[in-house]
Amino acid sequence: MIPSRHRCVHIVRIFIAFMVISLPVYGLCQENQSPSKELKIFVFDVKEEIAPPIWHKAKKAFQQAEALPADMVIIHMNTYGGVLETADSLRTRILNAPYPIHVFIDNNAASAGALISLACDSIYMSPGANIGAATVVDQQGKPLPDKYQSYMRSMMRSTAEAQGRDPLIAQAMVDPRMAVPGITDTGQVLTFTSSEAIKYGFCEGEAKDIEDVLDFLQVDDYELVQQELRPVDKIIAFLINPIISALLIMIIIGGIYFELQAPGIGFPLAAAVTAALFYFAPLYLEGLAAHWEILIFIVGVVLLAIELFAIPGFGVLGISGIILIVAGLALSMVGNIGFHFPEGAFKALISSIFLVIIASFMSLVISFYLGRKILTTTIFGRLALDTVQEKAEGYTSADIHYMNMSGKTGKALTILRPAGKVIIGDEVYDATAITGYIEKDEAVEVVKYETSQLFVRKIST
Repeated sequence: MIPSRHRCVHIVRIFIAFMVISLPVYGLCQENQSPSKELKIFVFDVKEEIAPPIWHKAKKAFQQAEALPADMVIIHMNTYGGVLETADSLRTRILNAPYPIHVFIDNNAASAGALISLACDSIYMSPGANIGAATVVDQQGKPLPDKYQSYMRSMMRSTAEAQGRDPLIAQAMVDPRMAVPGITDTGQVLTFTSSEAIKYGFCEGEAKDIEDVLDFLQVDDYELVQQELRPVDKIIAFLINPIISALLIMIIIGGIYFELQAPGIGFPLAAAVTAALFYFAPLYLEGLAAHWEILIFIVGVVLLAIELFAIPGFGVLGISGIILIVAGLALSMVGNIGFHFPEGAFKALISSIFLVIIASFMSLVISFYLGRKILTTTIFGRLALDTVQEKAEGYTSADIHYMNMSGKTGKALTILRPAGKVIIGDEVYDATAITGYIEKDEAVEVVKYETSQLFVRKIST
């Protein structure tokens, strides 16, 4: 029989051994039973033309995702493409993002949209969606020269390689001469359907919506956060649209033109200043327009005004003013740092210069046309007096008193060479000798009154 003291010690030892064995198991169970972390998924749409407004929207989206912070980002895409420079900026931002970015193509990812999609970590497409057709074209849809195609081919290849996709297939989406055995023959630009994209490794799965995409990614516990733009962001995105920028440039140039035609502070100047504020303010807030770029625009306007009003003719100051105005407007649209232009920015500058020149030319043509129409319109009555007051109808600017002085006599108060002063009666008049000179104090006779002037002749004695 075990003594009670030894029995207690034995029980304590058994309890300690049980705890040593059970605690790790309990901890493991607790670890397995702990709730999984809820992932924050940030979603933003790319459903318009790839242009500066989309880049503004995307930058805001990335800032909001990082502030959340988001565990991943999903781009909901449906676009036919757009501006290459904007697509390149968005592509670079996606490739350098510290979190995974996936794209759900809801119908179309053509041209610039295909480039952006290839930069994402994974691609999901809805049934019937398409990706490809990335040839660089102009506004009329015609392919641009090969130097532009070469740059696009290079970007498509490098983007595909960065995400482990076939670069030759990516190049075939740009170059119709590119043949990929078993996929496409030469003479056709490659475009994939969703099933073809899955087959050749350009799509990870077919999804009907964002929830299906998350099922593919095996995400169960999540919170979807959809991007919401503030009213000011929508206004900025609207104003930096190239079409709106061109219209604002036309108002600026037109306002300056009309103001220079009739110097002084008036409606044309107010319209030009207002348009300039709407043009430069959003570009400044976007970090595109720098102080010095706005300043050279103002200096250009000042030089042009000095040339037109202070210096006869049109020379160096006027030409310099025009160059500075165009430079200020164009540089403000480009993301340059001083005179350093990052990759793709120089091409954007050329496009901006053409936009400014074309908009300015159209503004001047319209201004010339409106200037003539406004001065002859009868809508608001006659803004310019074009009636003639005929003498036969009794209109005259002559003083009746002077007209009745013909034949009166007097004497020269001063020498008339041929103009001078005469005295007739008790009145002194300006007069002109009709022939020769008339000496002081010589007798004169009024011959006629014309052009508000008395004409006299010397009376021979």
